[in-house]
Amino acid sequence: MVHFLLKIIDSGYFLFKKFIPIKTYRYAVCGGSNLILDITLYFICFQFIFDKQNLDLFFVVLSPHIASLFFVFPITFLTGFLLNRYIVFSESKLRKKTQFFRYLTIACTSLLISYISMKLLVDVFDFYPTPSRFLTILITIVFSYIMQNKFSFKV
Repeated sequence: MVHFLLKIIDSGYFLFKKFIPIKTYRYAVCGGSNLILDITLYFICFQFIFDKQNLDLFFVVLSPHIASLFFVFPITFLTGFLLNRYIVFSESKLRKKTQFFRYLTIACTSLLISYISMKLLVDVFDFYPTPSRFLTILITIVFSYIMQNKFSFKV
């Protein structure tokens, strides 16, 4: 499965070969794919699952944009880890358990950044939730790439 995905992903690398290294290209493709999955799931959750209504969990009430954020996180966390582990940073010699813990730490930090950004953009500045989610993802992309490269999957 990994070789099949690498073949598909790397088939477009010739367009970018002069500009970026293969690892950065793979990170962009995998991250972009996970981004599309995230935004799609977020939109579905916000619009249809939570139906733009608050989610009452008895001990806390989550607004629909925050409930959607937390609902989507485990799905895109897992797909992101697997893509990074087996496609982007496959040369890493760190144990899977170590990589997973480090990736989880960075993902939770990114989730916190996303949460704060969403609260500011939607609740304070009154922006629409789906575009706000897209902006928060852009903010976390740079942070995540640097941290994944230098910390989670370092060689």
